[in-house]
Amino acid sequence: MDGALWIIIAVVAVLIVLGVLMLVGRRTRNTKMHGKAERIRDEIQQESVQVDRRSALATETEARARAAQAEAEAKAAEAQRLADRAEQHHSAATSSRADLDARREHADSIDPKVKTDPKVKTGDRPQADDLPR
Repeated sequence: MDGALWIIIAVVAVLIVLGVLMLVGRRTRNTKMHGKAERIRDEIQQESVQVDRRSALATETEARARAAQAEAEAKAAEAQRLADRAEQHHSAATSSRADLDARREHADSIDPKVKTDPKVKTGDRPQADDLPR
C-alpha cells in the first residue's frame, strides 16, 4: 500500500505541477495579448490623427468646390445677361437699319436725279452722293 500511496502522491504532484504550468502559461499569454492590444490601440490613435487631418482636408476641398461652383454659376448668369443684351442691341440695330433703308428708299423715290429700278435692291442703288452733278 505504501507504493500505491506514493503513486497517488506522484500523480497528484504531477497534476499540481501541470496546473501551475497551465496557470503560468495563461498569465504569460494574457500579458502578451494585453501588450499587443495596447500596441494596436496606440497605432489606432496615431492613425486616427491622420484620418482627422484627411477629413479636414476633404471638408476644405469640398468648400472650395462649392465656392468655385457658385462662381461658375454667377459667371454663367453674367454671360447670359450679356448675351441677352447683345441680342437686344442686334435687334435694335436691325430695326434701325430697316428704318434707314425705308427712309433711303423714300428719299430715292422722291429724288428726280435717282433712277429707281424695281429689280435693284435698295442697298444696291446708287446714292445721291455717287451720282454725277
